[in-house]
Parts: sequence; structure tokens; C-alpha cells
Amino acid sequence: MKKAKIIYNQDYSIAKIDNRIYGSFIEHLGRAVYTGIYEPDHPSADDMGFRRDVFEIVKEINVPIIRYPGGNFVSGYRWEDGVGPVEERPIRPDLAWRAIEPNKIGTNEFVEWAKRANSEVMMAVNLGTRGPEDAKNLVEYCNFEKGTYYSDLRRKHGYEKPHNIKVWCLGNEMDGDWQIGHKTAEEYGRVAHETAKMMKWVDPTIELVACGSSGRGMPTFPQWEATVLEHTYNDVDYISLHTYYGNYDNDTKNFLAKPLEMDDFIKTVISVCDFVKAKKRGKKTINISFDEWNVWYHSNEADRNMEPWMEAPPLLEDIYTFEDAIVVGGMLITLLKHSDRVKIACQAQLVNVIAPIFTVKGGPVIKQTIYYPYMYTSVFGRGTALMPIIHSEKYDSKEITDVPYIDSIAVVNEEKRELVIFGINRDLEEDSIVEINLGGFENIQFKEQVVYINDDIKAKNTPDNPNNVIPQKRNDVKIEGSSVECVFPKLSWNMIRLSY
Repeated sequence: MKKAKIIYNQDYSIAKIDNRIYGSFIEHLGRAVYTGIYEPDHPSADDMGFRRDVFEIVKEINVPIIRYPGGNFVSGYRWEDGVGPVEERPIRPDLAWRAIEPNKIGTNEFVEWAKRANSEVMMAVNLGTRGPEDAKNLVEYCNFEKGTYYSDLRRKHGYEKPHNIKVWCLGNEMDGDWQIGHKTAEEYGRVAHETAKMMKWVDPTIELVACGSSGRGMPTFPQWEATVLEHTYNDVDYISLHTYYGNYDNDTKNFLAKPLEMDDFIKTVISVCDFVKAKKRGKKTINISFDEWNVWYHSNEADRNMEPWMEAPPLLEDIYTFEDAIVVGGMLITLLKHSDRVKIACQAQLVNVIAPIFTVKGGPVIKQTIYYPYMYTSVFGRGTALMPIIHSEKYDSKEITDVPYIDSIAVVNEEKRELVIFGINRDLEEDSIVEINLGGFENIQFKEQVVYINDDIKAKNTPDNPNNVIPQKRNDVKIEGSSVECVFPKLSWNMIRLSY
């Protein structure tokens, strides 16, 4: 059995965690909206047609913010199509996903859905086929109280009080040729600057996210960030990052190492943000909105063969494995290690589309394997992230070297006097005895231990077997003074809750 050592000290913190780091994403894509969150004929449907069974599971995660309505979809979206009487709304082809959009759910309905889910909305504007005026009008519609054309239009539509949406995305993945209205960095930087000016003139209290690179493999990365921020540094508060990982060649050791690529991606973008700040002689720090991240690869072949121009086609419906859940757990650890700069993050997406929650039309809702590390980290990872010092054996994979078998982050909640340790073991063959030294903490007491393991790394949760892969509660943590000892089983995700 291998051995590892982790050191945490109460005085060595990374940052106070912004709860929005546990955000998610709903796009008008596939079955995310229709038969995902909205299914008026479902037995659990509420007065607006929203599935109550989905609400219950979303509330368990405690999702603080949800990005909407896209995604690639937003770059061809006319927001006016989704407001007003439903029977008068146009049905349109969605070029991004080659589907039919009925516009039964739009801005007002989604704001109400988010409210019922105890979440906030992170609204994206179309900078693909549209521009500054349309974005300004949407801010006026959502956030202006009354007495103007668009604020009074909202009131006419039945929403007297402003929605007060505080976080806005300036387009989506504008660096990608697949994007409707794709732009060069110069073109996007200019239009983002002009759009931001007008949006903030309507509501100076909003925060804005500029589009960063769609992935670290983009040929324009990281010059894209530098050019965009040259134009928008004074206007925006965040720059976005997107990344997805997949085990395409069934190389699990390499797949498990992917959170290290995510770490490198974040570090590079931070460097660019700080370079532009220095070049501008600015005082404002640009933070990161990692507003798309997840595992995504299972559904690629099926998506290529999908018949076009359907309403709510089953697109991007990855059914996740146990090994996917360990990678997701590792990505969450990486985000928390950068909580000083990553203030918003959105696991993409929330329901059906590469999602932790899967629904059967007319039937049950299923918690996928990736649901559990996301839920536990969101619920118990609120507070201040502590700097980890990890002594672990390492391995080299096909693409990544010096991969530690053990990775970890700890979160201290001073109000609750609780310390929560999250950790993964990437070793496919051996358990590891982990010694955790906790400097500055006294009277440590055990509260809870959750271990996520499975003998079959390809095991899944399905409608026929929804509880095939679920975490276990254990109580084999040894505490002696300020030292904690436990076992991280081979290929496992772990959570230890302590009081002090």
C-alpha cells in the first residue's frame, strides 16, 4: 500500500471561495430545456410546466448561478422571440444545433425557473448575428424598473419588478469558426467593448464576462485573451475559459491526469490577465469565469448521426462512468486551488446535455455518476480554501508527466467551525494511506467520511439501475492531535468532514 502526506495550515489560505464557482449552465440545446427542466405533461409538473422532481435534485446541489441561454445557441438567438404571449412566439430553426426551437421557454420563464431552483441567472447576449443595441435592449428589459420602452414591455408581459440579473456574458466562444458570427480577436474585442459600454450605461451595477479561448488547444490561444483584454480591460470583470476532457483512446491513466491540463490553462490565462493589467498600468484585476467545464465524449458518434431539424433532439446525452466522476472530482479540486482568481465556474450542463442530471420523458430523473462529487463539493465546499502541500508518488502518462496519485484541497468554514477535506486517488491498483497534518487547528473531531469507489471503472447509473454507482459512508478516520490518518482507496474520490 502506498503512502502520501498532505499538510494544511489554518493560516495559509488561498482565498475566500466565491460560491458562484459551483455554478451550472442551461442552453437551448437537445433536451436541456424541453423534457429536461420543462415538461408540462409530466406527473411532477408545476403550474408553469417545470418538473418538480428536477427542482428537488437541483436544490440538493445548491447551484448558486446558472448561465443561459447558451452556448452556441445564443449566437443566433433573438431574445425577443422568447418573450410575450407564448402562442404568438415564432418557431425558428436553430442553426447552431440544427434543431427546431419552439420558444416556449424564454427569458422570463427561465428567470422564474431559476428563482424556484434557488439560483441566480448569468445571462449571455448574442454577439454573433447581433450587437450592442440588442444587448443594451435586453439589459433594459431585464433590469430597468419602469418608464422606458423595454422595461414597460416587460411589465406588459407580466413581470412588474426588474429581474436584476447581475452577471452577463458578452457572447460565446467567438474564437471558434463553428460559432455563428465568428470573429477575429480584434473584431470581437471592438464589439465587446462597445457592447459593454452601452450595457453598463443602462445598469452600472452589472458584471461582465468577455469571451476567452474555447480551449487551450485553439491556435489563437493565448494571444486571443491578450488582444480581447486590450480592448475590454476597462469594461469587463472576468474572462471566460472553456474546456472538456474525454477518454477517447481508453487510456485511463492519461484521462485521470487531465485536471493538470486544466491547471495549466488557468495559470496561463491568469498570466495574460496580469500582463494586460501591467501594460494598461491598471489597478483592476481581471478574474476568471470558467463557465464551461466537464467530461464530454461519449455521445460524439451518436450526435454526428442525429437527424436534423427535430424539436428537442437527444443531443450530447453522455451517460457517465465512474472514472468520469473521478475526473470531475479532480477538476473541482483544480478550480478550488485557483479560487483566488476563479470566481465563477459553470459545469456544463445541468440537465440531460452532458449533465449530472438525466431525465426520462414522462418518467424518472437519474443522478449520474458525476453528480456526486459536484453535489458534495458544492454543499460542503463553502468557505476559505487552504493551500495544500502534497507529498505523493507520481506517474507519467502519455501526454502529462509528474502526475501525483493523490490530489486534494481543504475548505475551512469558520462560521460552522468545520474543516472539509476533498481528495482523489488516481492509482488504479493500490490504496494509499494518507497522513494529513493540520496546523493551527485544535480539538479536531470526526463528523463524516464519504468514499466514492467502484470495482468497475466503466460502471454507470441508468434508468434501469439508477443507484449502481453511489458513494459510501465510512468511519475509519484516525485522529491524533492535529494529525488525521485515513485510506484513499484505489481510484476513489473522498470527502472528510471535521469539526474543530
